[in-house]
Amino acid sequence: MALSVFLAFLAGGVICTVAELLLDFTKMTPARILVLYVCLGVLLYAVGVFTPLRNIFGCGVSLPLLGFGANIAKGVSESVAKDGFFGIFSGPLSNCGGGICFTLLLGFIFALFFRGKAKRM
Repeated sequence: MALSVFLAFLAGGVICTVAELLLDFTKMTPARILVLYVCLGVLLYAVGVFTPLRNIFGCGVSLPLLGFGANIAKGVSESVAKDGFFGIFSGPLSNCGGGICFTLLLGFIFALFFRGKAKRM
């Protein structure tokens, strides 16, 4: 148990450290880094590396954006196998729909209670 928690923490820390290094030493914006991580998750799933990583590091790789990308890729591959070409469009929604709806609902609730401040330049 303690080893699996340590490995998950280690993997999550490495993912965050790489993102911070990209922010500090490149001109990449946070949005581009988020997209990069989602695409990297899709790529890792497509080449068959994500599942062994998830088995070793657990939620350290499956909860961040890498896991979201891999979940999208898994949904597409399952839907394409079942529905053919049109599975490309329905797969991501069927596999990630619950998480996306929950995130949108939480965003709406927080928007009701908190007000953002405009940044002055």
